[in-house]
Amino acid sequence: MEIFPISLKLQQQRCLIVGGGHIAYRKASLLVKAGAIVDVIAPEIEPELRQLIYKSMGQYIQAVFSESILATRYRLVIAATDQPEVNKAVFEQCEQRNILVNSVDDIPHCRFMVPAIIDRSPLVVSVASNGASPVLSRQLRTQIETIVPHGMGKLAEFSGLWRKQVKEKISNPDERRIFWENLYASPLKEQVFNDNLDVANDLIQQALTEWTAPKGEVYLVGAGPGDPELLTLKALRLMQQADVVIYDRLVSAPILELCRRDAEKIYVGKARSNHSVPQEGINALLVEYAQKGKRVCRLKGGDPFIFGRGGEEIQELVEASVTFQVVPGITAASGCSAYAGIPLTHRDYAQSVRFLTGHLKEGSPELPWNELVYENQTLVLYMGLVGLERICEQLIAHGQRPSMPVALISKGTTPEQKVLVGTLADIAAKVSEHHIVAPTLTIIGEVVSLREQLQWL
Repeated sequence: MEIFPISLKLQQQRCLIVGGGHIAYRKASLLVKAGAIVDVIAPEIEPELRQLIYKSMGQYIQAVFSESILATRYRLVIAATDQPEVNKAVFEQCEQRNILVNSVDDIPHCRFMVPAIIDRSPLVVSVASNGASPVLSRQLRTQIETIVPHGMGKLAEFSGLWRKQVKEKISNPDERRIFWENLYASPLKEQVFNDNLDVANDLIQQALTEWTAPKGEVYLVGAGPGDPELLTLKALRLMQQADVVIYDRLVSAPILELCRRDAEKIYVGKARSNHSVPQEGINALLVEYAQKGKRVCRLKGGDPFIFGRGGEEIQELVEASVTFQVVPGITAASGCSAYAGIPLTHRDYAQSVRFLTGHLKEGSPELPWNELVYENQTLVLYMGLVGLERICEQLIAHGQRPSMPVALISKGTTPEQKVLVGTLADIAAKVSEHHIVAPTLTIIGEVVSLREQLQWL
C-alpha cells in the first residue's frame, strides 16, 4: 500500500486553492461541500468560482502565488494552475511548512491525492489509485454507485443516533460489532431506507433488550488453490466477519488480504519436516477460541475435505460441542489442471480420475499400484513432489508404460504458476533442472498430451 487513506474533517477549516480556472472550480466544489472555508489566489478567476468561495466565507486574492500567502494557517492547499513551475513551487513551499498539498495531475508534487468519491453522507466511499489511473478510479466509482443504495446514508445517520446507547448496553467491542452486523442483516435496514423510523426504532430497541452474548463458532473454509477470484461468495463473507483467522501455508497472500483487517491472524502452516503447530495443537486452538465466544475462520488451501484433514478438525469440534460450518473450496486438482489447460477427463482419453496423496510414510509410498495402472484413467497426486521418483518407478514396475505423459503444476492458479511436462521415465530428472518447488500437483495420464492444444493462461 503506497498511500494511506484518511478522511479529513474540514468543516470551518481554511483551505487554499492556487489557480482560478475550471479545474480549480471542481476542487473548490468538493471542499465547499465538505464545509471548508476556501480561499483562492490567482491573477484571474472564473465567475462561478468567485461565487463559490464567497459562499464558503472565503476570499479571492487577485495575485500570482507567493510564499507569503502561506503565512495564513491553511489546513491544506491545492495547486490547480496550468503552469507546472507554479505547481512545483506551491508543493515545495507547503512541504517546508508541513502543509498537506496536492498538485492536480502532477503525482511527484502531491502529498495527498483526491480520490473518486461515492457520497452517501454521512457514509462516504472513496476510490484511489495513487494517481496512477484516475480514469480507472472513476470507473470503479461508477460501479460502486450502482451497488450502494442511496438509503445507506440514512442508515449510517440512524446508526449514529443509537451508537452511544448500544455501546452502553454492549461494552465488549467484538460483541458490539456482531450486534450491528446482525441488525444490518435484519428488516431494520429496509425500514430506515423507507423512512419508517418509528418501526426502525422499535426494532433496534427490541434487539437491544433481547441481546445475549453470542456463542463461538468455527468456519472451516476452503480457500482454493491460490487465485483469490476462485473463492466462493460464502467463503468471502465468512472471512470478512471472522474474529480470528487460523490459516495454513497454502493460503496465498492475496487471499489472506481479503480477511477482516482487524481479525487476529494465526499461522499454523505445515511443511515437510517443519510443522509450526502440530495438528493436535490446531484442533485445540479452534476449540479454545470458539469457547471464548469468537467466530473462528479455519482457512485451508484447496478444499478442506480433500487431503486437508478437515474431517479430523470437525471431529474435535463435535466432541467439544462447538458449532461449525463447512465451506468447500475449489480443490487443487480441478483448479490447477484447468489453469494448466489439462482436462482431468476426456471422452477419448480418460473415463475416470483418481485423487491420491503422494506423501511417503516411513520412506515408502503406500499406494495400491495394481489399481493405478490403467490406460484410460487420470491420476492426480497431491503432495507428491518429494516421492516423485519412487512413484514413477513403482508405476512402471507394475506395468504402466514409461512413455505415459506426466505434468507437474507448481504454485498453480497464481502468477508464479509453472508447468513442467514429461513422461514417467524422465519427469523426475527434470525437476531440479527446471526449479520446480512445492506446492506442486502431479497429473499422470494421456490427458496431459492435450495441454499443448488447450493451454490458455
